[in-house]
Amino acid sequence: MRLTKSTDIALRIVMRLAVADEANPTTREVAEVMGVQYTHAAKVVAQLQHLGVVEARRGRGGGLTLTGTGRASSIGQLVRQLEGVGDVVDCEGDVPCPLAAACRLRRALRQAQEAFYASLDPLSVEDLVADPTGPVLLTLQLK
Repeated sequence: MRLTKSTDIALRIVMRLAVADEANPTTREVAEVMGVQYTHAAKVVAQLQHLGVVEARRGRGGGLTLTGTGRASSIGQLVRQLEGVGDVVDCEGDVPCPLAAACRLRRALRQAQEAFYASLDPLSVEDLVADPTGPVLLTLQLK
């Protein structure tokens, strides 16, 4: 299973915010530190804000903060929300698969996908930033 680039960026942003010791970094600062394009980071932050994981405030004293909900979020649930509902393969695309009516692969892949998410369910954002990751995240500085 492969995560979308947006989900990867979202997880990295959430992890960075979980250890942010400075006063509310901006989206631009987090994007620069995490090595992602600002425009992509801004879209991801908007999505995280919509999910209630991140709070974003504009103006003086503004910036990004990880909410209590975001800090305690299950990584499996967060990835499900970010990735959306969908099968690993598209059996009914522009050219439907001729095996769709009797295929066992689709079901097996769906089970594998759920097992992937289930393996992430017990992990929280706090778990992801425990040693040695948290200290490494803190060493990332603006360029």
